[in-house]
Amino acid sequence: MFVDQARIYVKGGDGGNGVVAFRREKYVPQGGPSGGDGGRGANVVFQAEQGLRTLMDFRYRRHYKGERGQHGQGKNMHGAGASDLVIKVPVGTVIKDAETGDVLADLVTHGQTFIGAKGGRGGRGNARFSSSTHRAPAFAEKGEPGADRWLILELKLLADVGLVGFPNAGKSTLIARVSAARPKIADYPFTTLVPNLGVVEVAPGETFVMADIPGLISGAHQGAGLGHEFLRHIERTRILVFVLDCSGLEEREPVQDYETLMQELRLYRPDLLERPRLIAANKIDAPGAEAIVNDLRNRVEDIEVFPISAFTGEGVDELVKKVHLLLSHMPETPAATEEIVVTRFKEEIPFTISKTNEAYEIRGDRIEKLVAMTNFDNDEALPRFQHIIEKMGINQALREKGIQNGDLVRILDLEFEYQE
Repeated sequence: MFVDQARIYVKGGDGGNGVVAFRREKYVPQGGPSGGDGGRGANVVFQAEQGLRTLMDFRYRRHYKGERGQHGQGKNMHGAGASDLVIKVPVGTVIKDAETGDVLADLVTHGQTFIGAKGGRGGRGNARFSSSTHRAPAFAEKGEPGADRWLILELKLLADVGLVGFPNAGKSTLIARVSAARPKIADYPFTTLVPNLGVVEVAPGETFVMADIPGLISGAHQGAGLGHEFLRHIERTRILVFVLDCSGLEEREPVQDYETLMQELRLYRPDLLERPRLIAANKIDAPGAEAIVNDLRNRVEDIEVFPISAFTGEGVDELVKKVHLLLSHMPETPAATEEIVVTRFKEEIPFTISKTNEAYEIRGDRIEKLVAMTNFDNDEALPRFQHIIEKMGINQALREKGIQNGDLVRILDLEFEYQE
């Protein structure tokens, strides 16, 4: 089954905990702290794989979580970092943030990677906190939680040539004629419900990839028919071939069909019309088709018309040779098809404070990480936590908000009463 869109949840592995330990050698008095650090959690990494053609696997598994790093040990032994969780996706996959819709990555080459969720760093062992004034710290950090988020995966097929046309125009028959692809072919609209790819061999060692794009009718740019489902696959094609029914058997007007298709592409993405395009005037084996093709040529002067019969093969070789000639003078990947990925650097706000009827709520990446990595069961960890939030200015900000002794303060799941 062909699937070209999926929504998945990814979470990086948590970092391993640091450990509290002290040297115990017989002849080393006051040996000092020797707790090692925890290992880094696994990143969730997406990797483009040339052999994949669908996002089918993500229909059955939607949650991906990296492994946790190992905890530290005594004798200054650090925990091992977890191996990254590598998720293979087809070449041509666009990765978006599900919440904002921002494009995060566009994997267009084999082996290209993107970190979807970073693993947390390992917590520091107590040996890290030893100083001239605190020789024997008895606390360590917990591992940092891995990042998590929902992502949208969209597959845009990579093809040299895109066949564009109304249902029953003969696109599937054409791609079956020139390649080894065997799409479903029948005499009723919307026979083709998935894009079909075919490799066309012009000469030994000289090939190009052709895609049959289904679902285009009037209003496709607004989602009519299968428009929204498959218009995205046209974006990466280098040449557009408009397949028009010139048989006259279904009372279609080829010029009107061409203009309608052009308008749909223009409304969906105007830059698509800047690419080379040809017309394949199909079904010329039908009686009276020659006059319809001549009329089409006279009325559409800005584009080359190739009379063909995908069914009998007449004229198909001339069309294939012209496509190959155009491709030989074009860059491998048109710049217009590439997604522009913008890296946005958010200005880090140390914390924010909001007051509700129940409590003063403190939010912010830095303070939330501090809470997650602090072991509040340790008697020495609590004074350190209090010292850090004082240096961050949280206590002063709470005073400015009008907090009173006994008021409740909440940071994530941590709740405590405020005391001066």
